[in-house]
Formats: sequence, C-alpha cells, structure tokens
Amino acid sequence: MPESGLIEKASDLMRRSRYAVALTGAGISTPSGIPDFRSPGGLWSQVDPMQVASLEAFLRNPRAFYDWFRLRAEAFFGAQPNPAHLALAELESRGELKALITQNIDDLHRRAGSRRIIELHGNAGTAHCLDCGRQEDARRLWERYQRDAEIPSCRSCGGTLKPKVILFGELLPSDALRQAWEEAVRCDLMLVVGSSLEVTPAADLPFAARGRGAQVIVVNLQPTPIDRYAEVVIHEDVAEILPRLIETYRSNKSTV
Repeated sequence: MPESGLIEKASDLMRRSRYAVALTGAGISTPSGIPDFRSPGGLWSQVDPMQVASLEAFLRNPRAFYDWFRLRAEAFFGAQPNPAHLALAELESRGELKALITQNIDDLHRRAGSRRIIELHGNAGTAHCLDCGRQEDARRLWERYQRDAEIPSCRSCGGTLKPKVILFGELLPSDALRQAWEEAVRCDLMLVVGSSLEVTPAADLPFAARGRGAQVIVVNLQPTPIDRYAEVVIHEDVAEILPRLIETYRSNKSTV
C-alpha cells in the first residue's frame, strides 16, 4: 500500500478508537539530536555499557558513569521537542490519546505538552541520593560536575547522588511498570513510535495489547517484532510521518 494510503488507514483506526495508547522509544528523539543506544553507530557501539551504565559499575566507580554520561546529559538538556513529540501531545490534548508510555529519559514528551506520561526507564532531569532518597534537579548536578569535577553528593547526608535513570542490573520502577501493563491490556489501539522493541519488558507491551484484541500501528525506521501482527506499519522518519498522520486525522475528523 502507498505511504499515503497507510497514513489514511492509521488515521481511520485512530478515529474509530475509544482508548488509544502510545509507546515511544529512542527513535522519536533522534530527530531532536539525541543519539540512540542500539542502532549501528549508536552509543553502545562506542562503549561497553556494563562498564559505565550498570548499577554495579556505578556503585563501584561513579566517576566512570559521570564522565561518560556528561555529554549525554548536555544533549538531553539542550534538545527541543520535534514534530513527532508535538503530534502526540496534540492527540492527548484532543482526548484521543489516553496515555503515553516511553522508554526515553530525555523529558521531551513533557516539554512538548504531554501530561499522562509513564516513564519506564526514568528521567535524566532528576537525581536522588542513594542513602537518604532526597531528590534534586539533575541540571544543577551536571553544572556542578562540569565546574568542579567532583562526584555529586547529597546536601542533606553526603551520600552519592545518582540520576533517576534505570541502569543495567536495576529494576524498573514498579509503579511505572504496573501502569504500563494496565494501559497495554486496556487499550483498543496502540501506537508504537520510534521503538525497535528490542528491550523487555517494554517490547512485550504491544504483544500484550494485541493479545487483548487491540489494533497496532507502528511508525519506526527499522522493522520490529510486532510488524507482522500490526494493522499499519510505516518504516519512515517519525518526525515526518506523525505530523502528516495528525493532519489527516484532523481532516477526517472534521468531515465526520
């Protein structure tokens, strides 16, 4: 089917849906200048994640994590939401998107205007003390680290501060995971955007939705494991496709 036909079909599915949910991955933020982790040339091709981005490595040598993540943090805080983020925020504001589940830690969905966000892998904008749990704005944390190169410590108890991002060997936040599963089995349409679906348990969510009878739309540059079960699959740039999808949706909605 031509691309325009796929967009038209996806728009029709959205119009008929009563409870749509989105699942997003790194591919929605690469147009904003944030590199992904797993694609060829991605971050994991440049460094061993178990040496810098595992919980064990952080506890053993937090400086290695901070030295590596410092440039990533600069990218996160300097990036701006792109048209794909804005399109999902508009869908939510129209009442058509009930929840947004994301694997991303860059906070671009919130800055785009989305409100009902379930962050499976945490958020780089917040840090917490490993000893007392006190939370702090991570932007200030990175400013301090760039200034004095000292491992950020808690102002209350002196414990080590860790960004609230999920590292290898660390459990996902239980509340976020529970909410994500609840939304997956409740929805009648799941829109998968910019996720390769290679990392569980996020990769299992579209299958859980499909198993409960939901329809699936995939917009991602590369093939995903759910493609063969999806009603619509578009392997193109999400920042180009989602605005076109929203435009078609608006047009179809106004003619009903």
